[in-house]
Amino acid sequence: MIGSIASALGAGSGIDTVKLVEDLAAASRDPKVAQFDTRASANKAKISAVAQARSDLESFSTTFAGLVAGGTLQSQPNVADPTALSAVAAPGVRAGNLSAEISVQQLAKSQTVYSAYLPAVTDTVGQGTMTLTVGAQSFTITIDATNDSLTGLATAINTAASGVTANIITDGNGSRIVLKGQSGANGAFSLTPVVGGDPALDRFAYPGAGTGLTLAQAAQDAQFTVDGIAYTRATNSFSDVFPGITLTLKKAAPGVPIAITGSRPTEALRQTLSDFVSVYNTLKKDLATARTTTGGDQSLRALEVQLTALISKVVTSDPQINSLTGVGVFTNRDGSISFDSAKFEAALAANPDAVEALFSPTRDTTHTVTTDPGLSEALKSLKDAATATGGVLASVTTRLQKESQLIADARTKMEAHETAYKNRLKRQFGGMDSRIAALKATQSYLTQQITLWSNQKN
Repeated sequence: MIGSIASALGAGSGIDTVKLVEDLAAASRDPKVAQFDTRASANKAKISAVAQARSDLESFSTTFAGLVAGGTLQSQPNVADPTALSAVAAPGVRAGNLSAEISVQQLAKSQTVYSAYLPAVTDTVGQGTMTLTVGAQSFTITIDATNDSLTGLATAINTAASGVTANIITDGNGSRIVLKGQSGANGAFSLTPVVGGDPALDRFAYPGAGTGLTLAQAAQDAQFTVDGIAYTRATNSFSDVFPGITLTLKKAAPGVPIAITGSRPTEALRQTLSDFVSVYNTLKKDLATARTTTGGDQSLRALEVQLTALISKVVTSDPQINSLTGVGVFTNRDGSISFDSAKFEAALAANPDAVEALFSPTRDTTHTVTTDPGLSEALKSLKDAATATGGVLASVTTRLQKESQLIADARTKMEAHETAYKNRLKRQFGGMDSRIAALKATQSYLTQQITLWSNQKN
């Protein structure tokens, strides 16, 4: 209906009512569209500014935490011959003062025994009971009609959960069972058939008097010395000689001392502080931009204050070097920060452990509980609080997203109103055009009649 009216507009009056309707509708709609565009653009800029600040903060915290977790910012053990042994410090353990010589007499080994070949894994092994003894513990291995095979024997041993594992190795010669105990002398084991069973089980006894399993490797402890003091361990990897430092023995070299010392990450700490200053200043600038873009949001201002406080925040228990100000970081008048490398070098020379503690959390004696949070944890706490549900950045973002939806909803209502207004104009001008056409027809008729009357009089 509206289309037919629109097509007829102007037909009777001679006026371009189609263009008139378009112009009137545009005059009503265009200023409102511009207003909504301005509001939407401004709100989008606010969301973008807050998102940039959030991205900066999250990246800052995550990157810093990655350096700490990877051990980049803490002193690490340095081994003279890494092919003989390795040493790794746990998070929060500072090994800068480590100095020792280690000599490895022998490595810890697991007892390993193997059987003679059988043609197939399904071949019977004999029914009866065997006793598997590991140290002072005994385990019963039962073979009956349901599991009388090489596979059944391996499964029965593994199910006993004795610490001895059974595997079947198959090659061109057939299949055989291989038993392996736990590392260390206490992992030694024996496997003895109980009297009364099938004599065929003697093939799997150890020790077996020449007919049973063959010893491939005997169980033994690791033996080594640290600065001449003898130690034994059941495994080749342990962390109780130097608390918090895991040593892993790789090869025996009797009588050959291997130096292990601490290596401080001086350059990494210096570079990290320099990078910290740069990233901090970028974050501070983007937070200020977000605050001004959002019209001076006070919650963002509060977050800026918290970030500023991070520079002087006490993050360790050291009485002198316990904040960034102690290692040469200072705040400028404009709120940015700078780094005095000379003060950093002096602090590092005076108390290197305290400088390291600023970056890496200090652990308790079990190396599991953080006793000093360090800068990394302080930054993470600030980030978590700001980005959590209800936090400053999360709340501002949510509010701005709601504003975007309100603008979109209002725009939709405006468009519906303007469409209705335009249709109303079409109907109004369509009716006017029809009336004018009727009047013109009447005028034409009257003119004709007058002309006719005039001619008749003449």
